[in-house]
Amino acid sequence: MPLLGLVNQYLGFLALIAAIVVIWTDSPWQKGVKVAATIGAMALLGAVLPDPPQDGAAGTVAEADGKGAADGRAADALASASPSPGGDREPTPRPRPNAVDHRGMRLDEARDRAEAAGFGVDDHNASDDDKSIWMRSNWTVCFQQTGWTSSGTKTIDFGAVQTGAPCPEADGGAVPWPEMPDLVWKTWKTARKEVVALGVPEDHLWADTAYLNDQLPDEGEYDDWRVCATDPVEGADVTLDIRVTLELTDPANGCPEPDREDGDEPSLPDRDDDGDPDYSDPFPGDRDRNSTFPNGLPGGSGSSGSSSGGGGGGGGDWNCPGTRWC
Repeated sequence: MPLLGLVNQYLGFLALIAAIVVIWTDSPWQKGVKVAATIGAMALLGAVLPDPPQDGAAGTVAEADGKGAADGRAADALASASPSPGGDREPTPRPRPNAVDHRGMRLDEARDRAEAAGFGVDDHNASDDDKSIWMRSNWTVCFQQTGWTSSGTKTIDFGAVQTGAPCPEADGGAVPWPEMPDLVWKTWKTARKEVVALGVPEDHLWADTAYLNDQLPDEGEYDDWRVCATDPVEGADVTLDIRVTLELTDPANGCPEPDREDGDEPSLPDRDDDGDPDYSDPFPGDRDRNSTFPNGLPGGSGSSGSSSGGGGGGGGDWNCPGTRWC
């Protein structure tokens, strides 16, 4: 029996039971001897059995097998939140507080709503141009970042750009301004639509002549005139408050040479030097019919004095009906 107890405690226990049964049923021993034999058999088995587990060991195993894993994680979280006496463990970061999405909102309105929701509010320029925010009603929110102060107050920081400007791809990046397109030889009507589509206000767009001595017709009469040059030039950033000028020419004329020397302002041919280019001058070769004499005088062999003295009575020198001035 002791040998069986050494091999396996359960076999030893079964052998003990069998021995006790034999002693008390089949043995001719006196009752006192049977009691002594039973006690001795139990003592022998107890001597060879392993020591029982210490207090708490079974509970520890149960925790490891069951909910102990979850309790252990909770204990770890608690330990992380509370620094150890040695101070060598960092506290677990708190989750960011939830906030309404204010992107696309006017900055002053976003600040008011965030403050009403209990946030401490800050803001900054979201672009790389280092401009200061001084009129929040003229700025629009592009980014927002929430967090906590050391005292436990929830905070929100808005990154904004001037209203009308596109948001950068990332906070602090460059503003992706639209660029001036290639408008050369497009009509004023077509080019105007393209520029306005870039966000340029209509009152920030002007038409001018490409030639120094040319003159634009009345508004609406140069819709088919062609663009020769733009200011700003093709590829330039179309920023806020930009002014755009399109230099035009009548389709009958080509554009000036783009590689002319600096300061060489282009002019159209003007044979009679009256300030009107030949293509729009009804009398391009007559020097007498020019802006010096707005009534078409003098002309021919007479003098201005004698002609005016005639009072317009049909004299040969009264040339007004044949000029562009009458």
